[in-house]
Amino acid sequence: MEKSFSESYKNAGVDITAGYRSVELMKADIKRTATGGEVSGIGGFGGLFALNASDYKEPVLVSGTDGVGTKLKIAFLLDKHDTIGIDCVAMCVNDIICCGAKPLVFLDYIACGRNIPEKIAAIVKGVCDGCVMAGASLIGGETAEHPGMMPEEEYDLAGYCTGVVERSKIIDNGRMKEGDVIIALPSSGVHSNGFSLVRKVFGIDHISPEELKKPVDELNGRSLGEALLEPTRIYVKPVLALLEKVDVKGISHITGGGFYENIPRSVPDGLCAEINKRSLKIPAIFGLIQRAGDIPERDMFNTFNMGVGMSIVVPEAEAEKALEILKANGEEAYVIGRITKGEDKIVIK
Repeated sequence: MEKSFSESYKNAGVDITAGYRSVELMKADIKRTATGGEVSGIGGFGGLFALNASDYKEPVLVSGTDGVGTKLKIAFLLDKHDTIGIDCVAMCVNDIICCGAKPLVFLDYIACGRNIPEKIAAIVKGVCDGCVMAGASLIGGETAEHPGMMPEEEYDLAGYCTGVVERSKIIDNGRMKEGDVIIALPSSGVHSNGFSLVRKVFGIDHISPEELKKPVDELNGRSLGEALLEPTRIYVKPVLALLEKVDVKGISHITGGGFYENIPRSVPDGLCAEINKRSLKIPAIFGLIQRAGDIPERDMFNTFNMGVGMSIVVPEAEAEKALEILKANGEEAYVIGRITKGEDKIVIK
């Protein structure tokens, strides 16, 4: 590698030696994500991971991919890049856990205007933190320098994960029935969705970093920037613990489209998720967004998670047990509704 250098390529805007420097800076963090199945180290043309098939009768691989979206604009303004990777991991692993899949491996992709090794390493540190939270191994990735495609100081971040679930344990909403209970796992805030609206409401594209750093009374003294950049919660380990002991009939990751788009995805035809609006524990940031933008309540529920990062449907007889297990695993879960008969899939009242 030490002999790999192109002055002509560097003059065109791509410094391949910066890429090598980035990899060296991130190696220690990547090592933290190792789970024992790694067959190769980073730097090859593909990441190799050995599935212990003896743990499964019929293993089914489940994959997911996503990005962070325009939440990145907040990271750019605050020049804080070491947590945005958690969001990237969360958006992928929280999706596949809805099928009951345990995450195994993760890969990231960073496109940047200019490769600044220390910044890339900070981004990957966040990815590694997220992988540790999810129990996934970071087995590879790509950093692509795109001069002329985006400003030098900006980047985009996306990820991909693969997990595994026993075929007989794939979560199937076909067993869901009237009377089942809907449990909420609290979000940490806005998570990684709705930021195009957030940016419009607060004029983020025209605001100074100093404005974003000012304490806000309504946010208990936190700054707006701090509240908005709060990483997406990763629910993998609490949900896996729940799946071992409770008959889970449906899980929804509340992302873009909010309640109205995501909760119905886990509800079969003929049934309806009836949400008790008064039971919801809505963080202050959402009230601030709604008032600043004069946003109708339905639009809020159709854009944001409103304090519910994930919803889980369990039998009524197992609801208390489920709450106890989730609490023992660090989640202040609570009941937000029930499954009823109906064609609307979701009703919030």
